[in-house]
Amino acid sequence: MTQGPRPRGGSGNREAEARLAAVQAAIRGCRHCAGRFAQTRTAHAPRPVLRGRASARILVASQAPGARVQASGVPFDDASGRRLRDWMGIGPDVFYDEDRIAIAPMAFCFPGYDAKGSDLPPPKVCAGLWRAELMAALPAVGLTLVIGQYAQGWHLGRARGRSLTDTVRDWRAHAPSVVPLPHPSWRNTAWLKRNPWFEEEVVPWLRDAVASRL
Repeated sequence: MTQGPRPRGGSGNREAEARLAAVQAAIRGCRHCAGRFAQTRTAHAPRPVLRGRASARILVASQAPGARVQASGVPFDDASGRRLRDWMGIGPDVFYDEDRIAIAPMAFCFPGYDAKGSDLPPPKVCAGLWRAELMAALPAVGLTLVIGQYAQGWHLGRARGRSLTDTVRDWRAHAPSVVPLPHPSWRNTAWLKRNPWFEEEVVPWLRDAVASRL
């Protein structure tokens, strides 16, 4: 994909960048869940992971970083990231261009593992502390990819008891500014096979929407 023109500088742009930088710095310094994480099987320290500048036109609103991201600090640097980028029709160079794409999970730190070795759900306190303030500091976002049930609950007000499948199937109700997606994890391969309409209908629309905003 050819890189388009970058936004020009100006006092408004500088103010927006300063506001976002202040929010991001506060989030990266947050240690609210240190005690919670210390009690998990991994006994890890908080490491908030988020990306993006005030000029970003697309927001990837995901669930929470996994153990690999906890170690690397790079979101979606795995097979799920490759699948997500394929759905979007872009490569890593564009995906990790913070001027154009912001990445902000519902919980910014790896939540740890449960007794079965699966990722714990994102702590709700994280969104309560930071979500609204961060969204207000991303004024240029025109397309939000809402990945998974926790992100959909916050961004879409997903009704209690409604399945992720129903929410994603109803994607047209939220387009063109928001599109709900399943998580691109390999664990959802069976879901994709059971729901071929997703790759037949949603993915082509998503690729066009991403291209038009970049």
